[in-house]
Amino acid sequence: MNSVAKSLLESVKHGRAAWLRSSSAHSGKQHLGKLVLGIETSCDDTGAAVVDDAGNILGEALHSQKKVHLQAGGIIPVVAQQLHRENIERVVKEALHISGVSVRELAAVATTVKPGLALSLGVGLQYSLNLVKEHQKPFIPIHHMEAHALTVRLTHPVQFPFLVLLLSGGHCILAVAQGVSDFLLLGQSLDIAPGDMLDKVARRLSLRKHVECHSMAGGKAIEHLAQSGNRHQHTFRLPMQQYRNCDFSFSGLQCLVNKAIIQKEKEEGIQEGEILSCVKDIAAAVQHAVAVHIIQRTYRAMLFCIKNSILSSKNATLVVSGGVASNQYIRKGLQTLADVNDFAFLCPPPRLCTDNGVMIAWNGIERLRAGLGVLHSTDGVRYEPKFFPFPGKQTWKV
Repeated sequence: MNSVAKSLLESVKHGRAAWLRSSSAHSGKQHLGKLVLGIETSCDDTGAAVVDDAGNILGEALHSQKKVHLQAGGIIPVVAQQLHRENIERVVKEALHISGVSVRELAAVATTVKPGLALSLGVGLQYSLNLVKEHQKPFIPIHHMEAHALTVRLTHPVQFPFLVLLLSGGHCILAVAQGVSDFLLLGQSLDIAPGDMLDKVARRLSLRKHVECHSMAGGKAIEHLAQSGNRHQHTFRLPMQQYRNCDFSFSGLQCLVNKAIIQKEKEEGIQEGEILSCVKDIAAAVQHAVAVHIIQRTYRAMLFCIKNSILSSKNATLVVSGGVASNQYIRKGLQTLADVNDFAFLCPPPRLCTDNGVMIAWNGIERLRAGLGVLHSTDGVRYEPKFFPFPGKQTWKV
């Protein structure tokens, strides 16, 4: 482990990242229906939750590492792994305690096994395999993006099929959810994800040094500064205008933004690492370009689904989830797009858009109901860090 990793871990021992506990704690012991424990460790959040098959969140706990990784300007996998190891048992016990549920009462344990950081996934999987072996419980391996896509069915009575847009720091996907574990992939990012791009721009702008943003993650800092910026001061060419499909690309846009930042630094006579006087305008222009690119590709997907009768024009629904879905500027743009095209617009609450144990437990409930992927033997179960949007499904070009 390098010196940076060691110093970050040392700082955590003196000041733990925040715990978030559910306000929907269930105090009684009378449970109806089946109960699933969900465990999430795909990246930098250790999450666990108990959910029943009526959609009640009986208990949840989450340990966030974001403040730790913010100090390093990005996630260090070995640090994330160590923090998962230190906190997973505590998080799981917390969720079970709040729910009033014992492990013997569970119908199954569901855990993220793909995609994600290998070192992080390994911690959650190993803990879960030990748990199900000790208590002789079925195990449900979960695809992280499937969980994000289906979370909305926990909070809203949405029926299949529906169009789902998943936006996060690691992924950007457009698909039609046709059933549990049945997705028609329409488009995805060909390079980096929107959240990753916004974080990189924030780092290039040194927003951690900005008085208003020192404790904010990159994407949040961009959104905050953009509120008081003038996006018309900078115009960035939108990606993939010549491609007639629903894919996304953000790396080229990032390069254009970096060039604009370099030019402004020269004009203002400052060095990289200093704060530009026009930083709010750049933030507003970047956020607008990302939003318009996402909206344009989503619009193509809507037209394709209606034209080919994949979705009914009378009750079509657009679901948006993932961490970037909490960006209010992007969300409002997608809301307007849906309204204009007579699509219902649904988003899980912000706390369920980011990584959490609830979405994993709920995906476990959905799979338990459908009888899909419920394992009574865990021989050969492995984690799969490499990203495949929805394995085994056809990719359709528009």
